Amino acid sequence: MGFYARHILPVLLDAAMSSKPITYQRRKLVPRAEGRVLEIGFGAGHNLPFYDASKVTKLWALEPSLEMRARSKERLKDLPLAIEFLDLPGEEIPLEDKSVDTILITYTLCTIGDVMAALQQMRRVLKPGGVMLFCEHGKAPDASAFRWQQRIEPVWRRIGGGCHLTRAVPELITACGFHISDMDTMYLPGTPRFAGFNYWGSAQPR
Repeated sequence: MGFYARHILPVLLDAAMSSKPITYQRRKLVPRAEGRVLEIGFGAGHNLPFYDASKVTKLWALEPSLEMRARSKERLKDLPLAIEFLDLPGEEIPLEDKSVDTILITYTLCTIGDVMAALQQMRRVLKPGGVMLFCEHGKAPDASAFRWQQRIEPVWRRIGGGCHLTRAVPELITACGFHISDMDTMYLPGTPRFAGFNYWGSAQPR
């Protein structure tokens, strides 16, 4: 891991993930988490202010980047949640089968290397009747925006920590044994169209 990945990328990601449109999306989704919660891609802890602590009994925060976890320290102060960090990637979730009530994943599927393996791991640890809450950016529905995504993605992945622009989020989720219960989509206001098409909702294991 080079200087850029250790010192510059975490600052850029922290700033991007703090933007008003993304924060608004978190506010809509995160309070739905309940019970024993596994957050995939905890990052710098941007979801923490939006958990309903009265509904969450345990929070596992999966984040392999020490640099991103270090940036979460301020948000962890006086946290009214029982939290445990997991430092393995999403493809290697170190939890027992059917041990999680809610999985929360926000703006993370784009960066996971083997995203299919990670989603299969999420399905493995989720209880029957459990819920995966997701809020992700991905493949744009109109041809002109999608062409720009394809052009920009090779460079974007290098500067954005492996972030893919063209992943078709619903198709990935359903291909790994989930049924999407509810989903909304839109271009987030104030964001570039090539990176701003958002999918959010919930899915359950089939």
